[in-house]
Amino acid sequence: MQMSRKAGRGRGTLVALLIALAWLVIGGLAGPYTGRLGEVTTNDNAAFLPADAEATRAQDLSELFVDRPTTPALVVYERTSGITDTDRQQIAADAAEIAELPGVVGPLPPPIPSADGQAVQLVVPIDDEQGEEIATVVANLRSVTGQERDGLTINVAGPAGLLADLIDVFSAVDGTLLLVTLCVVLLILLVVYRSPVLWIFPLLAAGMSFSLATTIVYLLADAEVLTLDGQAQGILTVLVFGAGTDYALLLVARYREELHRHDKPGSAMLAAWRGAAPAIAASAGTTIASLLCLLLSSLTSNQALGPVAAIGIAATLLVLLTLLPALLVLGGRWAFWPRRPQLDYAEPQTEHGIWGHVARFVARHARPVWLVTTLALAALALGLTQLGATTLGESDLFTERTDSVAGQEAIARHFPAGTGSPAIIFTRQDTAEQVATVAEGLPAVVAVRPVTDSPTAGPGPDAATGPDPTEPPKVVNGLVQLEVTLADLPDSDGAEQAVRELRVAVHAIPGADAVVGGVTAINVDTADASTRDRNVIIPVVLGVIAVILALLLRALIAPLLLIVTVLLSYGATLGLCALIFKHLLGFPGVDASFPLFAFVFLVALGIDYNIFLMSRIRQEAVKRGTRSGVLHGLVVTGGVITSAGIVLAATFSALAVLPLVVLIELGMAVAVGVLIDTIVVRSLLVPALTYDIGPKIWWPSRLARINGEREARHAE
Repeated sequence: MQMSRKAGRGRGTLVALLIALAWLVIGGLAGPYTGRLGEVTTNDNAAFLPADAEATRAQDLSELFVDRPTTPALVVYERTSGITDTDRQQIAADAAEIAELPGVVGPLPPPIPSADGQAVQLVVPIDDEQGEEIATVVANLRSVTGQERDGLTINVAGPAGLLADLIDVFSAVDGTLLLVTLCVVLLILLVVYRSPVLWIFPLLAAGMSFSLATTIVYLLADAEVLTLDGQAQGILTVLVFGAGTDYALLLVARYREELHRHDKPGSAMLAAWRGAAPAIAASAGTTIASLLCLLLSSLTSNQALGPVAAIGIAATLLVLLTLLPALLVLGGRWAFWPRRPQLDYAEPQTEHGIWGHVARFVARHARPVWLVTTLALAALALGLTQLGATTLGESDLFTERTDSVAGQEAIARHFPAGTGSPAIIFTRQDTAEQVATVAEGLPAVVAVRPVTDSPTAGPGPDAATGPDPTEPPKVVNGLVQLEVTLADLPDSDGAEQAVRELRVAVHAIPGADAVVGGVTAINVDTADASTRDRNVIIPVVLGVIAVILALLLRALIAPLLLIVTVLLSYGATLGLCALIFKHLLGFPGVDASFPLFAFVFLVALGIDYNIFLMSRIRQEAVKRGTRSGVLHGLVVTGGVITSAGIVLAATFSALAVLPLVVLIELGMAVAVGVLIDTIVVRSLLVPALTYDIGPKIWWPSRLARINGEREARHAE
């Protein structure tokens, strides 16, 4: 018998060792790609628009009018006391030096003085084919101009300046964000396990998951199978480490339980794997299915985020159900030192501790508990009225005042705010004058000028509004391009409303076939596509999750109730976040994509904790009955699920290290939502509802009838 036990232990150790070695090889192959996602990211909004969007069609037409597509950088020189002759000489010298920079398309248009004499603007076209190298060109341009010269302030703005600042922010994803996320996870694991050894195994598994996921994403993005942007890159980092640590906490907790019942670590792990793996797999499957629903989006950025995040979850599931069990078996009971679980066949304590008190409280006051928590969450949801406009202008994107933001503010002070980023109209040659006249009649339009064959704009203040009006318009395939300078900043609500009005006006001209594009039009079409996506994707996600829950729990009432509770949690989260964003952080609003992204991540991740709880309750209900199973399931999962929620909330909070409002808002929303799910919904609302409803929660499965009869006999 002793030899048989040793042989069994030896086989378990050998299998675990082989699995660990196999993952070591995979890690070696994936290692060179880790940290290289920045090389394959794209941060140009226009690249993510639907093919049938009007701004996309306008962008395609604009390529007919230029020999080389360019992205403009706007260099703004400002002296509040007035531009001097010395300043003009320095600007001319800068222009000559800038024109020689690699990536700059010359000759440069002449410098454009402002009407008040306090500023000069220099338009620098940068080769669009440079792609991510635009940031390098802008950096070289900024090194030429500097930022201040004896009271003359200099900023680089425009589309190229903004893109360079965004790329600079996202460059911190591979370094700063990863380091902060690792530190957060490490700290929480040390607090949860209170072991100098055990934290190593979940962190190693999460790190391997991240390495595998980034390798797959890198290869697919490099092969142009999917498009990756900086936002998806940042989300992938925190998602993999957050979800990986969550799954690890659940598996380790179940493994600790089984070590009290099994002598051999291999046998204990096998029992733990059988008990926890279905819930972990269902959780991951629900998240993956929800994320893949983003493929229904009309925006390429959303279509890419879904697979990128789904790849991260799939890689995490694979590693956590293979490598982590192997590492834990190799570590044995010593991995839990100094609190090693002993073979005593003890059941988890359900009478003592905080979760025992919570369970008894729920049992005594089930109906008041779920009624009060429902009303409290509904009250928080009223904060949605404070969410604000779903648009963020250039000056609102960053938490810090970047060079491009400062430059755009300077342009707004001294030039028509739309200078440098005009709206663009393409129309037929014979209707061009009529289209221009209609456009000029709109209150928000400063001027309309046709694009000509002249390579540069004429000097003087009028040049700020477009090409030289004395030149005949350039005609390509019977089309004329008009540049429309707006009174408002190109990324403002006023400019977006002006583009909508402009489209209505020029589309009404018979035979014009007018197409309106430009930077502002891109923002308008992106916002419209986001609204459409929200209306389509949210119902699909709910349907997918309902089907998965019904299959997992083999019931219909329980899944419907769980979805209602998650929706309630989602509304409460957005309501609370709206109050925080507006009154505490002073954010002007949220990005157009925020409600959809918040929904997908909150529902996909929030339902995880209900899956962990309800799958355990169902297991216990088979043995003990529904109401007793609720209390036992709440006690044995309370600590680990709460810890998992804190880990996920903390990892998404790490997005705050990036000075980008969009990611800070999303990270805070997920963090707040996960905490509401774990502390309120999963700890009080769901157990109280399930306890109050009783065996009918499992309708129409046999468990509802069997438990109903059992509890009826018990009552007699």
